[in-house]
Amino acid sequence: MVFTTPTPTADLTSDSNRFGVERRGIEHIPDAERRGTPRQLGMMWSGVVLNVGPLVYGALLVSFGLNWWQCLLAIVLGNLTWLIAGLCSLAGPAAGSTTFAINRAPFGRNGNRPIALFNWIMQVGYEVLDLVLMVLAASALARFAGVELSGAGKVALVLGLAVVQSVLPVIGHAAVTRVLRALVIPFAALFCVLAALTATRLHLTPMPSAGWAAFLGGVALSASGAGLGWASSAADYSRYLPRSASRRGIVGAVTLGGGIPQTLLMVVGAGAALVTPSASDPITGLPAAYPGWFVLPYLVLLIVQMTALNAVDLYSSGVTLQAIGVPIGRWQAVVLDGVICAGIGLAVVYSGDFNTLLGNFLLFMIIWFAPWAAIFVVDYLLRRGRYDVPSLVGSAGRYARPGGLFMPGVLAQAAGMLVAVLWIHTTVFTGPLAAATGGLDLSAPAGFLVGGALYLILARTRVRAEALA
Repeated sequence: MVFTTPTPTADLTSDSNRFGVERRGIEHIPDAERRGTPRQLGMMWSGVVLNVGPLVYGALLVSFGLNWWQCLLAIVLGNLTWLIAGLCSLAGPAAGSTTFAINRAPFGRNGNRPIALFNWIMQVGYEVLDLVLMVLAASALARFAGVELSGAGKVALVLGLAVVQSVLPVIGHAAVTRVLRALVIPFAALFCVLAALTATRLHLTPMPSAGWAAFLGGVALSASGAGLGWASSAADYSRYLPRSASRRGIVGAVTLGGGIPQTLLMVVGAGAALVTPSASDPITGLPAAYPGWFVLPYLVLLIVQMTALNAVDLYSSGVTLQAIGVPIGRWQAVVLDGVICAGIGLAVVYSGDFNTLLGNFLLFMIIWFAPWAAIFVVDYLLRRGRYDVPSLVGSAGRYARPGGLFMPGVLAQAAGMLVAVLWIHTTVFTGPLAAATGGLDLSAPAGFLVGGALYLILARTRVRAEALA
């Protein structure tokens, strides 16, 4: 079979959705509709991470009791996982489909369903947390105007923002990627100002070093909020790249495009937490520590950027629902997720404990996505990016598997998740191995290594034979 590749143009999107709502869901993207370059993909990921989220993750490291130098090391180590997101991106151009359609290869159609469900839950969780940040920012703006929002006002605010954040992902891939790339420069400038203001107010005093348990927990949280946490969305956005796109270029663009700005933002977040140590969340403490001329535009632009960021999560959660097997169109899935996000967001807004909720959420998600990411990458490398595309997006073919299960993937995922549970350490649950070692959290590396190694052992011969076939 001969494949033809069009010349890349300025958009990471297809002709079929350029002037309206995207019609593509998890189905294969034909070569004639693929455009873009690895550099544009990297710019999109820069637009994704240039938001208040990484600031929050950096601030959470301070709440773990880490001193300044431990925070810096945890941030650097955690953001090295953007390399994993880059490797997961390679499957997109190779298969021309979304992450959890491609995931049918290493797990089978039925084996893919619970993994895709875990991802959908994680995406909805991120949507809720981002929505809460927008509500906090809007509430802070109202207080600047002398208005304290009542209960009904907060409900109206949550519902209104939930509607607004659903517009871009309903339109589709083109709208999401264009807006994110357009926001890179203004938000980079905004956070440079925040970094400069933080540096002038930051006075580092000698602090005792936290123990290994707290430090490794900080590394795990940093990785979860960085490339490791975004790996499950990687192929959703790289699938519009031409099949001939440089693999090294893709990995490098995603690693650097996501890793560098997120590292810098997390450092600023850790510094801001030291400037505002009494803040219970990343928003309400800003007016007391920073000048009004900065805080007002910062909060306005924060809402705009978080709206665009949630478009990424809503888009990916929508196509993940399709991969699970829910008989629903892509944009209808986005609307459904938006409704669920609004309902849960209301509950979180009234809970009043944002930082603890966020920290536990990020750490618990490691249980499934650390082993999954390793399996997904190992599978791609074993088959050298050669997928049976009709079997990925159809109901028959070699990836249907006996009983819908590819047992090497299922067993490797189960073993990796079990090991991650044994090593996890959160405020609500501590695994037995973590407890026996004084609270050491090795859930991310243990789950990743066990899942990937076991899949390599169990699936190597069969997957290589599939690739040759």
